Amino acid sequence: MTTGYSERLVETLPRVRERIARAELDADRAAGAVRLIAVTKSHPFAAVRAALDAGLRDLGENRVEELDAKVAEFGRDAATWHMIGHIQGRKTAKAAELSDLIHSIDSAKLAERVARRASEMDVESRVLLQVNTSGEASKSGLAVESAVEDVVRLADSPGLRVDGLMTMAPFVDDERVLGNAFRRLREISEAAAGHSDNVGPELSMGMTNDLHIAIREGSTMVRIGTALFGPR
Repeated sequence: MTTGYSERLVETLPRVRERIARAELDADRAAGAVRLIAVTKSHPFAAVRAALDAGLRDLGENRVEELDAKVAEFGRDAATWHMIGHIQGRKTAKAAELSDLIHSIDSAKLAERVARRASEMDVESRVLLQVNTSGEASKSGLAVESAVEDVVRLADSPGLRVDGLMTMAPFVDDERVLGNAFRRLREISEAAAGHSDNVGPELSMGMTNDLHIAIREGSTMVRIGTALFGPR
């Protein structure tokens, strides 16, 4: 099974990297400005092994239980582990323990809980604060209207290191709508950073279908799964 994933990555990884490089060039951004997060969620251990063998070191999971199993199988230091899915409150301690960066801190309550757990463990949790820039009721995240104030306040929390922000774009083909959602996150990031030195510059936005728009609007991390590993 590992061979199947390895063979796929021989074809897909160069294509994905080329798409990212082309988008960086089109946006007049430096080569290598955008980090590829390989989303291995819902794929078996074989996919993780193939990713590691291909030189991918930033791996994304969306369930704490699956992240736990893969870290146990491959080791905490085998990769930079990204938690990209929603975290239930009771699983915050485990998520903080297992992941190098949590992308999906989607409420002030969750941020405060992670901060409290991290402080209890005498560690600092690196996180991205999720903002609902599309305004869709189906999506989680801090409200756009209060996002700058919320981000600045939460960035001062002991136990948290706010590396930046994250958003989920709407599932539409309209480039104007997608661009607006990504641009809004960048603007919130810039405004929050103007008020606090504790807000980092990372912008996790963009997936397979919209990465060129996200990179144009300032993304520093794109989350790519299906284009690399195939359907789940």
